[in-house]
Amino acid sequence: MRLFAAIDLPTEITASLTKVVPADDRMRLVPAAQWHVTLAFYGEVDEPRADKLREVLERAALRSRPFRLRLAGAGTFPKQAAKARVLWIGLDGEVEELRRLADRCAGAGRRSRIAMEDRAFRAHLTLGRSRREPVDASHLLAALSSYSSQWWNVTTMRLVRSHLGSEVRHETLDEYELGAESGKSDNVE
Repeated sequence: MRLFAAIDLPTEITASLTKVVPADDRMRLVPAAQWHVTLAFYGEVDEPRADKLREVLERAALRSRPFRLRLAGAGTFPKQAAKARVLWIGLDGEVEELRRLADRCAGAGRRSRIAMEDRAFRAHLTLGRSRREPVDASHLLAALSSYSSQWWNVTTMRLVRSHLGSEVRHETLDEYELGAESGKSDNVE
């Protein structure tokens, strides 16, 4: 099964953001119902490793304290807006806590013997992807440049199964509460 760990946006933040995300025929926008901040992508995982991952993710969540975020700033991958393949909105606030949680989620994958990409975590929410070739997304960035959402408290994270097909579907396998052991240990490796 194809798995990832993520945090979600509150309903009111999603509603606010949908009002400002511009449409563009050259960009395939991610449906608002699928918006999430990916903490770690695990790819295809067999059942025994998934069971171990669930156990280790629960411990990672317990060691992580709740934190505050808001959406702010926008950008593209690659950085040159004229050659964009991905349009994203950034995160502001306790981003270092978000990064720690993402590191713990990646560590949970490694401890579950899942081959993890060795890539630095970039705090963002993907809004759209180019349909074929790179897109000049300068006008999209301009439309999003002044947007910032309300603040929200991140208190949970999810383990999600992604079902690919003509329509991508996300299924929550587990939801984990943050913070029960947050003062005990920062070591997850």
